[in-house]
Amino acid sequence: MGGATTTANQAGIAIPARPERRILADRWLDRQFITFAVMPTTLLMLCVFGLPLVFSGFLSFQGWAPELGLFDGKFVGTANYEDLLTDPDFIGSIRLTLIYTASTVTAELLCGLGIALLLNIDLPYIAIFRTFLIVPMMITPVVAAFCWKLLLDPDHGVINYWIGEHIVWLGRPDTALFAVSLVNVWQNAPYVAILLLAGLRSLPHEPVEAARIDGASVWQMFWHITLPLLRPYIVVALLLRTIFEFRAFDNIYVLTSGGPANATMTLSQFTYLASFVRFDLSLGAAASWLMLLMSMLLCAVFMTTVRRRDAN
Repeated sequence: MGGATTTANQAGIAIPARPERRILADRWLDRQFITFAVMPTTLLMLCVFGLPLVFSGFLSFQGWAPELGLFDGKFVGTANYEDLLTDPDFIGSIRLTLIYTASTVTAELLCGLGIALLLNIDLPYIAIFRTFLIVPMMITPVVAAFCWKLLLDPDHGVINYWIGEHIVWLGRPDTALFAVSLVNVWQNAPYVAILLLAGLRSLPHEPVEAARIDGASVWQMFWHITLPLLRPYIVVALLLRTIFEFRAFDNIYVLTSGGPANATMTLSQFTYLASFVRFDLSLGAAASWLMLLMSMLLCAVFMTTVRRRDAN
């Protein structure tokens, strides 16, 4: 390019200079390309998710009834929130949601970690088992819940046939929550296992080899080397599963619909019943906002705790 320019100059051929304004415009377009590319998607997401969210916040401060128009509700301030915070059923759903979330997430992490450790062993045909691992999480939750409802049927279910007892799994308050949690762990533990397996396959081998040469046992290598290196993946899995389990709905709705005797009445079930069964949309909107604020608070506490531990 330099030689051609020099030859052209020697020949007396004038090369038009690029206007400075055009150069500045091109640079500005380069800097704004990401903004222009993302803007349509951002606007679409704001319309699809932002507008309903704002309207639900508006509705939570209204005293709306089905016979009224969409915007004809009377402003009642924080009355809906006060009714919820003094409702024993709502307080019980909060307690049950926390118990359900803690138990299912713990079981999913333990099962997922165990499965990931087993599938991390290089054996013949191990890739086939790794492929089968994604089958539960690829099934639609509603379909999986209906299948489990048939398996747990007290009269014709396979589960009772195997254990040789007649147990109404989904009709007793002392077994309904356990059955629902079991179904959820079965479907979501593979997600944790895949995430942790990806972490295990990416870990460096040098620390493990050095510990093996020093005479460390398998348990010592796992506890002091593998588990600390796997911690970022565990944190991601824990955070994601906590968010999803806190708002779990589909499995519980298909299996028990919040019963029996409110034994599986989580926050999502309470919000659904208030909004679409009793048609108290104002109360349901307030419940959904409280659930959103509680989930955000849980995530904030979780992230703050993780950062403090990392800092120490």
